Formats: sequence, C-alpha cells, structure tokens
Amino acid sequence: MRSEKGQSLVEFALVLPLLVLLLFGIVDFARIFHVYLTMDHAGREAARAASIGKDDTTIKSVAVGDGASINLTEGNVLITPEGTRTSGTDVVITINYSINFLTPVIGNIIGEVNLTDKTVMRIE
Repeated sequence: MRSEKGQSLVEFALVLPLLVLLLFGIVDFARIFHVYLTMDHAGREAARAASIGKDDTTIKSVAVGDGASINLTEGNVLITPEGTRTSGTDVVITINYSINFLTPVIGNIIGEVNLTDKTVMRIE
C-alpha cells in the first residue's frame, strides 16, 4: 500500500474554495438584508414626516438620518408629489440604493444590485 500522508491536505485544498464562497455568500446576503431593512425604516420615517406636513428638505433629512448606516444620500430619496401637499391625499416616498457583492465570482456575474423601497402614507 502507498502512503496517504498528503491525502487530507489535497482534499482540504479542493473543498476550501467552496467553503470560502459559501461564507462570502452568507456575508453578502446579510449585507443586502441590512440595506433593505434600513431603507424600509428610513422610508417609513420619511413618509411619517411627510404625512404630518413637513417640507421636502426635512423629509429628505429624516430619511438620510435614518439611513446613515448605509450612507443614504438625499439623491436616493424621491418624494411624490413634491412641494405642497393637501390633506387626504397620498404621499409616496421612494428610496433607491445600489449595492455591490463582496463575493468575487458572484459579483462579476451579477454585478450591482439596485434595491427600491416605496412607502405610501395619507397626509393628515
């Protein structure tokens, strides 16, 4: 019988890339889930500010403040309708955000992921 001293090392070298890919995939999923939840929270808070009659600048600053952990900017926040809103109508807050994958293989195949969150509230 031959010596089997290097067998486990070869098997580990074959399995390691799959384990690393799985680990990065879990991290990427967690990052995207965090971004989605943060966008949802920022959208709800901005819609609430709009529903009680705040101006567009305040509404966007509320969204940016609640989205600070993902570096949300005012350019990511869209308010419809802009300007003066009347009581009894709806206001729509749309937040768009792009995120890249950390996993090299998946990131090269899929590229950038664009997430959109839309929140609708009636103006009081």
